[in-house]
Amino acid sequence: MRALPAVFVLLLVLAPIAGAVGPVAAGGSDALDPVAAGGSAADPSIVATTPDPVITSETAADVPGDRPQVDEANLTFRTLSTPADASSRVEIGPRGANLGSSLSFGVDETDAAMETAAVVQRIESADTETERQREILAALSRVERDEVSLNSRQNEAFREHAAGNISNRELLDELVRIAATAREYDERLDELSELADETDGFSSPTRLDELQVALQVYEGPVRDQALAAARGETAATDIYVESSDGAVVLATIDDGEYVREAFRTDRWDRGGGEISNDDAINATAAAYPETAALREPDAFGAGSVQRITIPHEFGTLRTFVSGGTEQVFVEHQRIALDAFPDSEPVTESGDGFNVTVDRSYAGGPVTVTVRDEEAGEPVADVTVTKSVGDGDSQSIGSTNRNGVVRTLSPADTYRITVVDEPRVVVVSGLEPIATPRPADDA
Repeated sequence: MRALPAVFVLLLVLAPIAGAVGPVAAGGSDALDPVAAGGSAADPSIVATTPDPVITSETAADVPGDRPQVDEANLTFRTLSTPADASSRVEIGPRGANLGSSLSFGVDETDAAMETAAVVQRIESADTETERQREILAALSRVERDEVSLNSRQNEAFREHAAGNISNRELLDELVRIAATAREYDERLDELSELADETDGFSSPTRLDELQVALQVYEGPVRDQALAAARGETAATDIYVESSDGAVVLATIDDGEYVREAFRTDRWDRGGGEISNDDAINATAAAYPETAALREPDAFGAGSVQRITIPHEFGTLRTFVSGGTEQVFVEHQRIALDAFPDSEPVTESGDGFNVTVDRSYAGGPVTVTVRDEEAGEPVADVTVTKSVGDGDSQSIGSTNRNGVVRTLSPADTYRITVVDEPRVVVVSGLEPIATPRPADDA
């Protein structure tokens, strides 16, 4: 591979920034008002940014595997969270276009791509097969050391946020950088694998496959959404952030889905032994029995980390299981909002409105439905606000044609207010429900 021309390098840096220039809020802040941007944090016009498949009731029949009868009355989607006995920091805030962050991401990605190009060039320029093999192994060892550095950076970010030393934006920016770097290392390993296969008397080392799976734990669907929002590729969106020493939970609402990722370092034994596909599937099925009953899990991995995926008719569950602990330590979920089961309704009527708030667990989706009190028909274009504790009310958007608007549940007591001057309905004293944790994390 030839070195990248200077003009091409400049384009690599500037290309992802162009979309972020227009929507930047005054002062360069990423706190872009969702309403001013033309929608709420749950705006269904937001474009999905992750490659994970979304399984709907119409497409579920195309998914391989037997389709069991779903007991929707007892359906629940368990979810990994910070340790139950840990002191955690919880915040919900908007994530929008930010020129500074976007520039930083572009530079980091370009630097990593240029480093990969330089590695490939050194290998292809080797004079002998022995030297070529040596260069490949040296490059692989470098990625192994870099993965250790990524892990340290991420752990430090978790600790700093939990301690209140960095903001939500700073945490998300760092996690986005880590994810982008991990992706570039993954792509570099693909290059190394091809170069190894093209080398006489040499083949791709087994530890390369193990390292590729380990690098994927640093990616996530909410990180992808945070990157797209910072670049102005999607509308501003609220992101739930919960952190403790060694753990983080991120959640958002995107294009009709609830999207969540969680990382628990206490459940990852980095020095643990190998774990088989079957053992990892069994660990996931035991931790998420209701989800595993919906569809046959798929395993992919090598060495001490296995990736398990369960695409089902309501969304997708992906876990990473550690050898040693044989526990899920990373979770990615996408769940269709219309089918989200983990909620409890509270209803209030008055001023001609019937308002139902479907409460969820901290960080989960809250659905507010407004109907005409007499006719029972949905009421569109009504403003809905949310206030947490003694805080000020913040708009979460306006109801759609189905009389619905959605937001993320705080961890504390909150209030929902429906306003259509001069009519007002307040639903107060709302509490999040208990988080449905994995069976081995109860």
